[in-house]
Amino acid sequence: MRRSEALALIGPNGAGKSTLLSILAGSLDPSEGSVARAEPSPRIGWVPQRPAQYGRLSARENLELFARLEGVDDLVGTVERLLAAVDLPDGRKPAAELSAGNQQRLNLALALLNHPEVLLLDEPTASLDPGQRRRLWSLVARVKEQGGAVVFATQNLDEAVRFADRVAVLREGRMVYEGPADEYERAPEADVFA
Repeated sequence: MRRSEALALIGPNGAGKSTLLSILAGSLDPSEGSVARAEPSPRIGWVPQRPAQYGRLSARENLELFARLEGVDDLVGTVERLLAAVDLPDGRKPAAELSAGNQQRLNLALALLNHPEVLLLDEPTASLDPGQRRRLWSLVARVKEQGGAVVFATQNLDEAVRFADRVAVLREGRMVYEGPADEYERAPEADVFA
């Protein structure tokens, strides 16, 4: 990955997109091959498909807890900024009782806590309404503007072409295509969809 760049991972269900993101996040070791990491390791923010928060805690309490664990200096200001950035209500409702879209927005806020140099997003718009999708892509653009790299898995080809600089197509755990997003639609179908 390059700084200030977004890479879209696309491919059929079971192609290995989520597995690759888990490997990049450091939560899973590859069964074959290896991953070269920059030294020192960059700060990574990860938005998995499933909720990655404590269900008994509210959105605010989750953010406060993880901010403390990350050693965030301005805890109150950071939590307020992130709640506003993802337009997440500050209710006392436990995270487990939030809608799927609100849980996804909380996942995003948690991933942004440490000002990531690499942001990993697994199907980030799957539960979001159109307004929240725009907000998400605006936040992704901000990460890129600040020099961060973004890798996102998606089934939405329009989003891949529109928001990524490069596209990688995975099939059965292997990359079968990699290139500029604006050239993806012109790639030979036999190479990409075989």
